[in-house]
Amino acid sequence: MNDAVADAGDLSAAASTGRSQRSRVAQILMWVALIAAVVVAPFFLYPVFVMQILCFALFACAFNLLIGFTGLLSFGHAAFFGGAAYVAGHVIKVWGLSPLAGILVGALAAAVLGYLIGALAIRRQGIYFAMITLALAQIVYFFALQLPFTGGENGLQGIPRGHLFGIIDLSQPMAMYCFVAAIFLIGFLIIYRTVHSPFGQVLQAIRENEPRALSLGYNIDRFKLMAFVLSATLSGVAGGTKAVVFQFASLTDVHWQTSGEVILMTLLGGMGTIFGPAVGAVTIVTLQHELSFMGSWVQVVIGAIFILCVLLFRRGIVGEIGRMLRVTSV
Repeated sequence: MNDAVADAGDLSAAASTGRSQRSRVAQILMWVALIAAVVVAPFFLYPVFVMQILCFALFACAFNLLIGFTGLLSFGHAAFFGGAAYVAGHVIKVWGLSPLAGILVGALAAAVLGYLIGALAIRRQGIYFAMITLALAQIVYFFALQLPFTGGENGLQGIPRGHLFGIIDLSQPMAMYCFVAAIFLIGFLIIYRTVHSPFGQVLQAIRENEPRALSLGYNIDRFKLMAFVLSATLSGVAGGTKAVVFQFASLTDVHWQTSGEVILMTLLGGMGTIFGPAVGAVTIVTLQHELSFMGSWVQVVIGAIFILCVLLFRRGIVGEIGRMLRVTSV
């Protein structure tokens, strides 16, 4: 009997080791594919289009840090994305800051806004948390519509790309692309290290069983707030970068529909996976671009694809691939 139990334990340990090894190999391959795609994409696709994908991919990955690894569904993340776009555009255009400094100021503004909204929202759970984030994001939308520096319905236009470190002219498409690619990879690496750190493990414990994490002595609200602020900050980086790329910030950036799109990207690519939101962002942005001739009907097509994904691929694209390959973390 004891021998049988020991053999079963050995088999379980071996299976666990095998899954862990496959996960490491899969992550290495995904990193190689990601970096290769970022490097070669501008040679085959329009650089501005690829930069748009990178901005929304970082936005989706930042959002996934909150919903996929902490279990908090926010309906108001456009407030951080668009708010940072306005702030970054204003300080670059009016204050004369460099693009990098402007993006950092926008990210700081998103972090402050994230702290204020998060401190209120984390007091509730589930649908109440989601509705609070949506309501507060609508207040941000109202301010974006009314404040004089935002340009109202016309948006903030004419944001200069300027020079990076006073040397590199970002008006050149390839220089701007390299700048955006570097921001995306650094932001993605921050998210990757966060998920695989002790802090990330606590967040996942809160997602899986919040009462148990509380019983182990963790300050749940503090960890939730830290995750919310980090997610808002990285969303702000994505928004500020997008404003520099397109040289304008508009009400669309802070609209609730943008919050819905980032949720769709995350679910389609694979909620709770590392690379899934980036894949979802590529899919949605490409569909919007390629089907733009259909006008508003493109939303119907994307909605139909989302329904099919929910019915057939509940774990998302990357999640289902990981399940088929028996990989635990991708």
